[in-house]
Amino acid sequence: MAAGILTLAAEAPKIDTGNTAFMLISAALVLVMTPGLAFFYGGMVRVKSALNMLMMSFIAIAIVTILWTLYGFSIAFDSGSGLLGGFDWVGMRGIGKTEVWVNGVPTYVFAVFQLMFAIITPALISGALADRVKFVAWSVYITLWVTVVYFPVAHWVWASDGWLFKYGVIDFAGGTAVHINAGAAALGAILVIRKRVGFKRDPFRPHSLPLVMLGAGLLWFGWFGFNAGSWVAADGVAGIAFTNTQVATAAAVLGWLAYEKIKHGSFTTLGAASGAVAGLVAITPACGSVSPLGAIAVGVIAGVLCAAAVGLKYKFGYDDSLDVVGVHMVGGIVGSLLIGFFATGGVGQTAKGLFYGGGGAQLVKQLVGVSVVLFYSLIVSAILAKLIDLVIGFTVSEDDEVAGIDQVEHAETAYDFAGVGGAARAIASALDGSSETKKVDA
Repeated sequence: MAAGILTLAAEAPKIDTGNTAFMLISAALVLVMTPGLAFFYGGMVRVKSALNMLMMSFIAIAIVTILWTLYGFSIAFDSGSGLLGGFDWVGMRGIGKTEVWVNGVPTYVFAVFQLMFAIITPALISGALADRVKFVAWSVYITLWVTVVYFPVAHWVWASDGWLFKYGVIDFAGGTAVHINAGAAALGAILVIRKRVGFKRDPFRPHSLPLVMLGAGLLWFGWFGFNAGSWVAADGVAGIAFTNTQVATAAAVLGWLAYEKIKHGSFTTLGAASGAVAGLVAITPACGSVSPLGAIAVGVIAGVLCAAAVGLKYKFGYDDSLDVVGVHMVGGIVGSLLIGFFATGGVGQTAKGLFYGGGGAQLVKQLVGVSVVLFYSLIVSAILAKLIDLVIGFTVSEDDEVAGIDQVEHAETAYDFAGVGGAARAIASALDGSSETKKVDA
């Protein structure tokens, strides 16, 4: 969130209808990102897990909306201490329809815009847990996680009295609060729950690459609201944030594909989609601090480093199903730290990076912000996942996973093969691409 814009107006200026309309549109764009994420993740899993993957994102919309209304917005943005917001806005009480947050935007409009961030952040975690998590356990997990991790971290980073905000950490739209936060949470959870059946042995191929590309396209589209809207005004800074979002994402696609071609010999659609998401993640904290040339550098660096990072799970043995750690945690770290190098001091922030005569002061601040959010989220998320696993069990049984989590948890399947007669099993097996399915069919 852009520095210096999160203080409630001392007086009650008139509502700016242009900025308000811009923020309402931006909020809708950010909401579109969660169904986009559902399709992106849903296409990447095997056919027998597709519906479960979609539902893990959609249930986040329902649960987080209610929690945000009850107490989330108050904890995240009400005035309080440096660590936690106050409770004057519990149940959205005390927020009048004419009360202005900043730039003539009503507080209600800002609250609903930030709600969409709160929704997609836990949904991002779901990709790391694909194929093996109980739906009830997942619902309990995100309820606890947003309460004790996301809402406080959002306050630290974006509220005017948040301690990281006052320290000078720059996070225009969510590199720390959203992406590092979610990526570290994913790592914490997968370190304490069991791995998928066949991890390191079976291919786990995406069942629908067109669905992946559709999801990536929706994420790219919605991300303009995510980044430009975070300035809370329809002006030149929002314009440069919009431009940098496009430029960095395009550069990251090229960087990822170049790495993939050199390393593996092919340009893949999955690589293009993943590169786009990596670029979107990396530019998120930096889009209001860098020039378009800086955005190219951020995108290329993020595309290459994230492409390299996704293979680390096989080296270190953590089962990150859909590379949430490699893309979101690593991408968020890259984008946040590169502010310390490429911040121009002439866009939406006054701080200058190392390459623009600012020395290393901002880089140190970014490193502190990255480290604090990463370790807090990692540790607390691991504890929450372990507690849930001990109390109700976080994962389905291995037999249920092999049989298909869609059927077990939702009594449905994504595709109806009944009408194709004897070919149904062969088609399902081919789409799954897994030895488990072949064993069950046999």
